[in-house]
Amino acid sequence: MSKTRINPIFGRTPSCSIKRRLEDRRAKWKAVKMELSRKTDKPEDFLTYEDSDSDEEPFFVQKDILSTSYNFVDFIKNREIQSSKISSVSGDYGSRHMLTHEMFKETPISLGNMNKVFCSQWLSDRQVVFGTKCNKLMVYDVVTHKIDQIPSLISKRDMIGNEVQQQCGIHSLQINPSKTLLATGARNTCDIAIYRLPTLDPVCVGENAHKDWVFDMCWLDDEFLVSGSRDTKMALWRITPDILETREEIPRHRYIQAISVKDCRSAQKVRALKFNKKYEEIAALSLNGYIHIWSAQNFKQTLSRKLPSAQENVCLAVQDSGLYAIGCRSYTLLLDCRTLQAVKKVNSRYSGCGIRSASFQGDVLTVGTGLGMLMFYDLKAGKYLDSSINSSRTVVLKASKGYVFPDEEYVDNHQNVKYVPAIYTHCYDTSGTRLFTAGGPLPATLTGNYAGLWQ
Repeated sequence: MSKTRINPIFGRTPSCSIKRRLEDRRAKWKAVKMELSRKTDKPEDFLTYEDSDSDEEPFFVQKDILSTSYNFVDFIKNREIQSSKISSVSGDYGSRHMLTHEMFKETPISLGNMNKVFCSQWLSDRQVVFGTKCNKLMVYDVVTHKIDQIPSLISKRDMIGNEVQQQCGIHSLQINPSKTLLATGARNTCDIAIYRLPTLDPVCVGENAHKDWVFDMCWLDDEFLVSGSRDTKMALWRITPDILETREEIPRHRYIQAISVKDCRSAQKVRALKFNKKYEEIAALSLNGYIHIWSAQNFKQTLSRKLPSAQENVCLAVQDSGLYAIGCRSYTLLLDCRTLQAVKKVNSRYSGCGIRSASFQGDVLTVGTGLGMLMFYDLKAGKYLDSSINSSRTVVLKASKGYVFPDEEYVDNHQNVKYVPAIYTHCYDTSGTRLFTAGGPLPATLTGNYAGLWQ
């Protein structure tokens, strides 16, 4: 997880240069090869082969390994003295260590009678913002445990009153790269709202681009924002500097129009959006089982691809390397962004759970399910994260029940199903050592909520 280049103080080799390390490395590599070579009843979709059967590594590779310490203590000491030695640490080290050692403990958060939390983001190291199905934008303080409501922004068409207001929930929350603006849904679910950070003062409302609910948004940079809606349209917005420079004693918001609105061809209801920064493209997921790629440079659709499953494709995540993860009913699909070919189907360990949320934390894929559980898939190892406390089981975080109406007895007696909340959203803080999870009942007929902080 950490690497520190150690220079010799006395003699030719550093203190970490122990020949036994090479022998241990070869033994581990042989064990991995034997594990990969085992034949399974079900053939894999994606196979790799080694170039050579030789276990010997070149001399310069061996020298580099012996001169590198993978001890986290050496990394800390090197950082304390601000040494010029080359050192690095994996970004997901903290979360991976806490997960495998079962250190995450849940603190349930009471949300009263709010209905279903759909989206969330960390604003700072002590504040989490989240949006609900009942159209409430809330901020939770993890230190004082206080919850404050942020007023929703009203569109012009709502003030005129010619149209029926559509208040069907806040489905997306996105923060721009410089962390100066927050984009979310307005009071009318067909419009978008922009707030200034960290004060959460209103900036503007983007209106008249969509005729149905806005399901998701993504920032391309600090000015340009893309929104996707159930009306199958994609809209490009620009929050110009002159809008931000307007400051008044009583904060008021302005109204803006989209600079471009286009149909997402071959799509039925745009469900999720992600900006792939490495390849400068926008990925859109539609409910009819297609993934669509748009160029971020000219806002033009370049291709669409039919996914293997058209059932409940509701969440999309992108890794820094460009890998896409799509949550389906019974598995998570990993796609190579260059070809949109399926790299692997990560089957759920629990049948029929449904993947409701997904995110990447380094090389660990986190998925929230419809059965109130979070699972963690190690991309490098090609399997779910194993517990270091008990090697016979994988790491699973089980959420508390939260609040539901009708109550649990009603659900048990009339539907013969024990109630568990669906994890509609989850997000890590910048350190990766705290995880906010939230959601609510999966059936549309039930009202309720769930939120928890794992640390």
